[in-house]
Amino acid sequence: MADSLDRMLLPGGKRLAPGRPQARMTMLAAPALVLLATCAIPAAAAPSAATRFDGPCDASAAIALDAGHFVVGNDEDDTLHIYRFGQPAAVRSVDLKSFLATAPREESDIEGAAAVGKRIYWITSHGRNAKGKHQPSRHRLFATDVLPGNPPALLPVGRPYTTLLDDMLAAAPLAPYGLASAAQRAAEAEGGLNIEGLAATPEGTLLIGLRNPVPRGRALIVPLLNPDRLIEGERARFGTPVELDLGQRGIRSIERIGNGYLIVAGPPADTGSFALYRWTGVPGDPARQVPGANLGDLRPEALFAIPGSGHIQLLSDDGGIRIGGVECKKLPSGRQQFRGLTVEVTP
Repeated sequence: MADSLDRMLLPGGKRLAPGRPQARMTMLAAPALVLLATCAIPAAAAPSAATRFDGPCDASAAIALDAGHFVVGNDEDDTLHIYRFGQPAAVRSVDLKSFLATAPREESDIEGAAAVGKRIYWITSHGRNAKGKHQPSRHRLFATDVLPGNPPALLPVGRPYTTLLDDMLAAAPLAPYGLASAAQRAAEAEGGLNIEGLAATPEGTLLIGLRNPVPRGRALIVPLLNPDRLIEGERARFGTPVELDLGQRGIRSIERIGNGYLIVAGPPADTGSFALYRWTGVPGDPARQVPGANLGDLRPEALFAIPGSGHIQLLSDDGGIRIGGVECKKLPSGRQQFRGLTVEVTP
């Protein structure tokens, strides 16, 4: 996977093979993610068309469980949905409402996921709602362990950590970023606070990617050094933050793939453009935009590698997409859906 993806994104790589649809699913307005031939990438072809998955509209976090399954979290309820690649309907759901101890009319607002071995860490937005109201349920970092099976299952472990934002506000390396002031604003307001990305490092630590704020027009990444101890109640410890130039965008998703990271960059607010970047993971190295990556109207908030396949998967938060004149997230649950886009690469 590492070698084939590096060839897709880096100079001197071989040509991408045309993708193929994963299943006979109903197509939505499908953008073409085409990595065009440039001096940096000799040749490329379109991946599979966007496909629809039944379930929550707001696919905001996802990770592969094995070569045949992946799990999706969303920002509208506290349920994880497990899918089999190639099938539109979830094969298993995991209700976390009790484990996360969220208030009756609130949701935890799950936004990011990262796998360290068989453990998956999940993070919520830690931001205020659209009306600027503080909701304690949105302050969660928690973990689930993958239990092998067909389909695999997820077991919540440890305890949800609820004071990560307090730790961030008290951390000396983060003091220059004015996060205390940002935390008083609505998540998508200018200068508000909103976490949407989470990625694992080779050392088993995590990188927290912020959608908002975007200090000096740069996206902010906060290294979390002790996630394994957090879920046992230990206070968070942070490394030196990293700033990345993503064209005035924040981080919507970040995932370690191969020897570096892929980043979905998007607007801090609700309107603006999305783009795909590659970053080495080395502080001081710039993020490089993937040439010709046209995401169309896709609003990707989850990115992950499909194990052993030479594919990456992008999932779109389609809560605001209108279906029959009605926003997806306002439809009955049985009619809700989100889109996925698979990019296939070959050695």
